[in-house]
Amino acid sequence: MFSKDIGIDLGTANILIYVKGTGIVLNEPSVVARDRKTNEILAIGQDAYNMIGRTPKHIESIRPLKDGVIYDFDVTEAMLKHYMNELKLKGFMSKPRILICCPTNVTSIEKNAIREVAEKAGARKVYIEVEPKVAAIGAGLAIYRPKASMVIDIGGGTTDVAVLSMGDLVSSETVKIAGDRFDQQIMKYVKQQHKLLIGEKTAQYIKQEIGTALKQSEEKKMEVRGRDILTSFPKTLWISSVEIEQALRDSVEAIVETSRLVLEKTPPELSSDISESGAILTGGGALLDGLDQLLSERLGIPVSIADDPLECVVLGTGLMLEAKESIFKNKKN
Repeated sequence: MFSKDIGIDLGTANILIYVKGTGIVLNEPSVVARDRKTNEILAIGQDAYNMIGRTPKHIESIRPLKDGVIYDFDVTEAMLKHYMNELKLKGFMSKPRILICCPTNVTSIEKNAIREVAEKAGARKVYIEVEPKVAAIGAGLAIYRPKASMVIDIGGGTTDVAVLSMGDLVSSETVKIAGDRFDQQIMKYVKQQHKLLIGEKTAQYIKQEIGTALKQSEEKKMEVRGRDILTSFPKTLWISSVEIEQALRDSVEAIVETSRLVLEKTPPELSSDISESGAILTGGGALLDGLDQLLSERLGIPVSIADDPLECVVLGTGLMLEAKESIFKNKKN
C-alpha cells in the first residue's frame, strides 16, 4: 500500500488536515482536555473545546500551541497521533509524508520540534514550509512569477506579513498579535470598564458578532453575560461595537505597523507591483469587520479578503501536494 501525502495547518486556534487526492478531511480546534490528577487525556478537538470553562479544577483545557509554535510537546504529539489514527492516515506497513507549516520567525530549535513531533506521531518524512507562502498559494496568488504578491495572514497566535516573488519571501515580519490577542483584549476591556468577568469563548463570540476595526462603522449592540467582580453574582449587560473597536485598537495598530514595516523593506520595483495588485488577507483574523478597509486606508494600497481565509493555509498545502513535481522529491528540509 502506498503511503499518503498529507498537509497540516497546525494552528494555535485550529488544526486542519488535507489528504492528497481527497481534500480537507479535518478542521478542529487545537484544544486537548486532560485530567491533572492522572494525566489522562479526556478529549481532543471540538469535544475538548466545548469543555472550556465548564469543568472541575482537576480537568484542564490545554492549547498545545502558543504563538504559532509548539508549547506542549507531549500534548501536541498526542493530538496529532489521535487524528492520524482516527482518519486512518497511516497503515501497518506505510507511514505518511507530511507537509506542515510554521510562522516565518520560528527558530531552528522550534522548527526541529515541529519536525520531531510529526515524526513521533507517525510521519515517514516531514517537510516544513512558512505559513504566509502557503497561505498565498491557497489564496490563489501567482507567487512564482517575477512579480510581487503581498499576504497578511492573521491566525490565532501570530500575524505573518510577507511580500513574495519568484516563489520565495522577499521581505517578511511576524508579530505575536492575532485572533487570540483580540479575545484577550476584549476580556480585559469588559473587566476594566464594566467590572464583568467573561470567558474566552464569550470574548470570541463578541468578536465575531460585533467586533470591528473601524471607528466610524455602524454601531451594533449585543447582550453579554458574565460574573460581576464586585458581587460575584451573575450579571447581564449590553456592549457596543464602538467599545470593541476601542478594545482592539492597539492590536489592530500593531498589525498595521507590521505591514508598513514589510512594505518599507520591499525593493522599489516590487513596491510598484503591490501598489497596483495590493495585499490579500488570510486567516481567521481577516474576518474582523472593516479590517481590510482600515489596512487599505492606512497602507495606501488595495486590500482584499481571500475567498476562504480560514482554509487558505491548508488549501495551500493541498495545492503543493497535488503539484506534478512532488515537494518531497525536490526539497531537502
